[in-house]
Amino acid sequence: MNRRDLLKVFLKSLIFFILSHSIAFSKLKKILKNDEDWKKVLTPEQFNILRREGTERPFSSILNNEYREGDYVCIACETKIFHSSMKYDSGTGWPSFFDYYKGSIETKIDYKLFYPRVEYSCTVCEGHHGHVFDDGPKPTFKRYCNNGKVLKFVPAG
Repeated sequence: MNRRDLLKVFLKSLIFFILSHSIAFSKLKKILKNDEDWKKVLTPEQFNILRREGTERPFSSILNNEYREGDYVCIACETKIFHSSMKYDSGTGWPSFFDYYKGSIETKIDYKLFYPRVEYSCTVCEGHHGHVFDDGPKPTFKRYCNNGKVLKFVPAG
């Protein structure tokens, strides 16, 4: 490889690096705030769920009975997590979904109940949303059991 080819590769890499940190990719950037900043924009219950991995009481979310077309977004950063076509009634008392927008959540193993569960959180703000189980409907057989009070429903149109 000659110098000119090396320079081209370097410039292409530099352009990609600059573009990946530009406004065009801003939705992929993390939103990191300290607890005091989160407390200014979240209710105490939302803060407990998102930042302390809490859980709302079952059947306490108005989103349990929401069946219009639209998106469910993270209350803290408005990242689209689920579409209404992914929602179903699991009977558990929490809004449940069988799939999610790719790239919108991250998972980790949680041992808080002394046995392993898969916890998921928003990719952008790192807020805890719920747990995923293997008892959902086709086609994924997954149940993303979400705390409804940390979701906002945005109707289509």
